[in-house]
Amino acid sequence: MNRLANNLIQKGVLKSDNIIRAFSEVNRAEFVPSDMVSEAEADIPLPIGYGQTISQPTTVAIMLELLNPEEGQNILDVGSGSGWTTAILACISGERGKVTALERILELCEIGKDNIDKFDFLNKYQIEFQCIDATEGFEKNAPYDRILVSAEVEEIPESFKRQLKIGGKMVIPIHNSICYVEKKSEDDFYVEEFPGFVFVPFIVKSQ
Repeated sequence: MNRLANNLIQKGVLKSDNIIRAFSEVNRAEFVPSDMVSEAEADIPLPIGYGQTISQPTTVAIMLELLNPEEGQNILDVGSGSGWTTAILACISGERGKVTALERILELCEIGKDNIDKFDFLNKYQIEFQCIDATEGFEKNAPYDRILVSAEVEEIPESFKRQLKIGGKMVIPIHNSICYVEKKSEDDFYVEEFPGFVFVPFIVKSQ
């Protein structure tokens, strides 16, 4: 187990065996710029270029524990950035699962692919990168068992609600809160809010 995973366990935010294993296997240092490697195990967000950040490890651990991803699931990762959460989710969903990563900044999308390729995950797991605006989600691979969103929205996009399976779970930042969303039926969503977080804004496609 790496030091970062151990620190998050000690803080009480990393709890599930499958998430602990993925955090241990996927080294955050491989997903930050070369001049930030010495800071990779620090529990802080770090810049990854293009006005974006790789989230604070505590925040990622909290979001993943709420999301509760499992082996074999079909997962949408919105705002994949440098690829860290995509790699963690792929490690958890395994060979029978699939992760679709959406990133609107082309350069970051390519960086994310390159970072994940360091682990040979593109050959080992089903990971699909889409360098597109995420406003409409990605209908082609829906419905999703899990949706992780790493940028702050004003309200949950209808496309995300529609593309989530009944019984599926989504974790998404709304204003300064992390929100847990569970789809009970096509029109019934349970939402629980956890305040006190800061994220980069979700960029909405121009009308």
